[in-house]
Amino acid sequence: MEPVWVAAVLISYFAVLLIIAWFTSRNADTETFFTGNRQSPWYLVAFGMIGASLSGVTFISVPGAVLNESMAYMQVVFGYILGYTVIGTILMPLYYRLNLISIYTYLKQRLGPVSYKTGSAFFILSRTMGSAMRLYLATIVLQLFLFDSLNVPYYVTAITTILLIWVYTFKGGIKTIVYTDTFQTFFLVSSVFITVFIIADRLGWSASDVWKNLSAQGYTKMIFLDDYKSPLFFPKQFFGGMFIAIAMTGLDQDLMQKNLTCRNIGEAQRNMFSFTIVMAIVTFFFMILGGLLYAYAAANQVELPLNDAGKVATDKVFPKLAFGEFGTLAAVFFLLGITASSYASADSALAALTTGFCIDFLDFENRDETYRRKRKWWVHVGFSLLFLIIILVVKELKADTLIKVILKVAAYTYGPLLGLFAFGIFTKKKVYDVLVPFVCIVSPVLCYLLDASSVKWLNGYVFGFEMLILNGMITFAGLWAVSRRTEKAE
Repeated sequence: MEPVWVAAVLISYFAVLLIIAWFTSRNADTETFFTGNRQSPWYLVAFGMIGASLSGVTFISVPGAVLNESMAYMQVVFGYILGYTVIGTILMPLYYRLNLISIYTYLKQRLGPVSYKTGSAFFILSRTMGSAMRLYLATIVLQLFLFDSLNVPYYVTAITTILLIWVYTFKGGIKTIVYTDTFQTFFLVSSVFITVFIIADRLGWSASDVWKNLSAQGYTKMIFLDDYKSPLFFPKQFFGGMFIAIAMTGLDQDLMQKNLTCRNIGEAQRNMFSFTIVMAIVTFFFMILGGLLYAYAAANQVELPLNDAGKVATDKVFPKLAFGEFGTLAAVFFLLGITASSYASADSALAALTTGFCIDFLDFENRDETYRRKRKWWVHVGFSLLFLIIILVVKELKADTLIKVILKVAAYTYGPLLGLFAFGIFTKKKVYDVLVPFVCIVSPVLCYLLDASSVKWLNGYVFGFEMLILNGMITFAGLWAVSRRTEKAE
């Protein structure tokens, strides 16, 4: 695909985003930025959440991982379904009953101001790192297929990418994002289905042939029960997926902020359950896409990209084949898909981080509009710069499978949030609030030490996604240890 066509597609794409931003941000104030004035149509929120949840990492890493793990990731998705059910039936009614803007305000009401700040700080840490790493993939694709040919340095690509997000989100905030994410999710989902169709057609396979032939090549195994020490062991993946969904969606200001823009709890729950069904279907087709990529490469003797260790660089397989093997239509939709998935995740994260910091640390609810507007602008700029720094650092790390890195980071940073909310919801005990940060820092440290030494200490056991559960349990136990009876607290 020629660079001029890449540039034309991207310019057209971002022109549409800016037009949407202009229409949705007219007469917007800070209340619009934070809550969308609680007027978002639930079906738009549900569809747009697909793009924000899956991200560019899913778009590239999940199909790539099929080579080594078959469809093991579907075990995590099965867990997601149960986790989203918990969110829709337990957490969302709580947030709507308390009429929250920042979901971490619940911790202030239940445990105290220090717990509140601690929970928000862990969200900011985790979401900043995770979203910046997701956005990194989009910058790499833009660099590889456009800016390299123009001799543009990578840091200019990164700056341009973040500047574009800032421009279309800085005024309308979450109201704009509900609509831009819907637009972007359309291209993400379309690109997956169109690419699956194109590859199957190139292979001469009918719809019924796809599953049969992928099964024959060993790419369709979903359930792994043969080795409890393996990180792919079904209970680890399933329950890890369940708690990843609860923590990274239900306890995450980014995705919950979209849900809280719905008119009422009934619409918000319809949004969550609809999103769950569509997300599971789309992820399954990502798995099918991964199998088709490797089947096509084998059938046509395509040389796959390798990393420094001489192994297949799975995160680079889809980009290489999309731009080099499947024709212009596939290349265009791949470019739109990776751009849409990366930006849909990053733009909402940027708005959520701005919201969280403003509400949780700058006491916006007790300030006038002039103060709120000025401070919000600077916070938005600050998080944009922080994204840029992290992207540049991640590029130097050269991780091959970013989805594993992101979920590993999430296990350490969302674990304390899981413990804090579980303690608040399922107990009536009070805590010595000043000790909560100590508990929430010690827990991830202990988990890291255990993870680093598990093979030696636990007879070859390797932790997977269940590390998040363990982290939450240690946090819960620590909070219990620094708690007191309700009567004494009162």
